[in-house]
Parts: sequence; structure tokens; C-alpha cells
Amino acid sequence: MMNLKILFVIVSLGMGGAERDLAEKLPRLRHLGVTTVVASLRHRDEGVQTALQKQGFDVRILPVSRLIGRITALRRIIRTEQPDVIQTVLFHADIAGRLAAIGTSVKVISRLVNTDCDMVRLQDPTVKVTRLRLARVIDGWTARHLTHHIYVNSNAVKTAAMTDLSIPAEKITVIKEARDAERLGKPSLPRRNRARSKLGLNEDQKVLVTIGRQDFQKGQRYLLEAMGMLVPTYPQIVLLVAGRSGDVSGELESLRHRLGLQDRVQFLGHREDVPEILAAADLFVFPSFYERLPGAVIEAMALGLPIIGSNIEPVRETVEEGRTAFLVPPAAPVQLAAAITRLLEDPRTAQAAGRRSREIFEERFTLEQSVIGLMAYYQQIISFNSKKNFPLTRHEVGSAVEDHVQI
Repeated sequence: MMNLKILFVIVSLGMGGAERDLAEKLPRLRHLGVTTVVASLRHRDEGVQTALQKQGFDVRILPVSRLIGRITALRRIIRTEQPDVIQTVLFHADIAGRLAAIGTSVKVISRLVNTDCDMVRLQDPTVKVTRLRLARVIDGWTARHLTHHIYVNSNAVKTAAMTDLSIPAEKITVIKEARDAERLGKPSLPRRNRARSKLGLNEDQKVLVTIGRQDFQKGQRYLLEAMGMLVPTYPQIVLLVAGRSGDVSGELESLRHRLGLQDRVQFLGHREDVPEILAAADLFVFPSFYERLPGAVIEAMALGLPIIGSNIEPVRETVEEGRTAFLVPPAAPVQLAAAITRLLEDPRTAQAAGRRSREIFEERFTLEQSVIGLMAYYQQIISFNSKKNFPLTRHEVGSAVEDHVQI
């Protein structure tokens, strides 16, 4: 047991990967004796907020929307709760939490989970270059000067933090993304058939699944274009797109109609039963332009699925290319269709890839493994005098963490 109090600061408690990660770790931390307070910048009706409140976690929705008001509200929580550690995650929560802790003795760590400041984002027409550059400056300066340490969920995010935010390598620890094996369950033929029945699918259909909000980043338009090429050969093929509406929802709906895919592509919207949707699938497809360590891919691996994905660093880090996954360049619908065809035509290879996917999940991505590393990390962070100058070094974080995580 560990006598530790942590204030988690997060943008919201919706259904994103960072939100899911926190919701799954909180019960484990409580079991280990850690006291937690969660400060959310925004209220969410959908997602994990209500579930956490029902489980008795101290969740506080900040009643203000401007940065100065958020800083004031967080400083009030810091004074009353006296946490040992503030852990921030996602850009707006990072900035508010780091600034709120100025002048206090509390240790500040930030969990970076995405490559938000990568200039590749400028391919998205909704992203403005001046805002992106300003975000890089603000995020980088506050991360370097107002935190004790940074931990990230993948080597790809560590590289981005060093390159885009100029954070020194010795200030960054990698603790891999993880998922709750119990929540996801195991793949089986009976489960597959039950899941398909609930979704109105038959056993003979070829079912592709992709998970993610409908934003430019996720590259779903290229998967729809690939579907247009596949349907003439595979008239029983179906694509399930699970994820909330976003910036490109209208474009995707128009493309579905233009390609005549109304019966072949189903937009499922936000779903609480993602594991069952994955259980119904033959293949998981992940056509993103950029990502953190992709939690949706980890969940698909847990359900024993072969992966077709974009050839980007976070995906390469997660899968075994050529064994569990077949990767193609982003925004390449012809190559995407060819990779899907390859696995549909070679079920033996697809089945072997799915089995190895499950093995990798059990070896590297279970929640228990991640929590062990995280607790070792917290222990090392709080073991130093509160007046220690920033940053803590690789040596100071210590060999205890190296037993469980990559530094």
C-alpha cells in the first residue's frame, strides 16, 4: 500500500483514449491505497464521467471556461486537498494544471498521449499554422519549466516531445498504453456469432471495423474509397465505423452516398459496446494520418484481430509488421484495398495474425503491467525533496522504474 494523493487534471471525461485510460486505472490505484481527486475542465454526458462518479470517485467539474478561472479553481483544490502529485493530461489541462501549481510544493507531472504539435497536422484544413506554432511554444515552455517530469505512452510520443517541444530526453519516461483485459474479454467463435447477431450481421459476411471519431486525423475517407473498390469483388463485405461525429462527418456521409455504399458502410456513432463490435469483426482497419500509441489497435489486438493500418511510427511500435499487421501509407486507398484483399483471400494468414495479436496484447499491453510501472514511477517522483530543482534526471528517476517501464 502507498500513502499517496494525486490530483488528476483532464480536459473532460468523455470517451477518448486518455479518458478511458484514467477510468480504468483509478480503481487499481484505489486498491493500492492511492487517494485520487479528478478535476475535469468540462462536463460530459457521454463517456466515463458518470461511471466514475457512481463508483465513488471524487470528480470535480470546474465551473469556469476561461484559463484564468480554471487556474484559480485548481489552486483552490490544491490548497484544500494538498496533493502529493498533480498529473495533467491533454493540452488545455496541461497548461491550466502547470500554471496552477506555480509557487506550491506539489510535484507536477504531465502525461503526453498524442503528437498534437506535429506539423503533419497542417494537412488538416481546420488546423491553422499560427495556432499550431503558438501551441508548440506554450506547451514546450511550460513542460520544460513547470513540470518535474513527463511521462508518455509510446516511444513515438517521446520522440515528438523531444522534437516538437524541445523536452530533453532525460526528463521523459515511457509507460506504455494499456487496456483492461477483463473489460475486453477474449475472442471466441460463439462470442463472434452473438455479436454479429446483435448487430444484424450474418456469419458469412466479411466484416471490417474501424474505431475513432470522425475527424480528418483518422483518415476514414480513404477507407470508404477503398470500400468502393472492394464491394464489386466482395458484395457481402460491410464496414462498421464506431465513433462520435466530428469535423468530417458531413464529408463522410456525402462520400458514402456518392460511392453507393449506404448498405455497405454503417456509421454507428458513439458506442459503449466497442468490445462486442470488435468481437464481430474479421479485420480491424486503422487508416490514421497521425496518432499517439493507438489504443483502438490495442483493443483490436486483445480481441484477436489482424490489423490493416497506416505505416506510421506509433502503429509500427504497437504491432509486428508482417505478422500481426499489414501496413500501407496514409491516404492510399488503392494500397489499403489491396492489403484488405490479401487477408480476405488468405484466411490462414489472417487467423495466424489474429492469434499473434492476442499474444502481444497479453505480453505488453495489459492494464496490470502498466499500473505496476506507474506505481514505481510515482514512488520515484515523490521520493525527492519537494524543493528539488527541475528536472529530475534519468538517474534520479531510478532503476526501480526501469524494471517496469522504458526510460
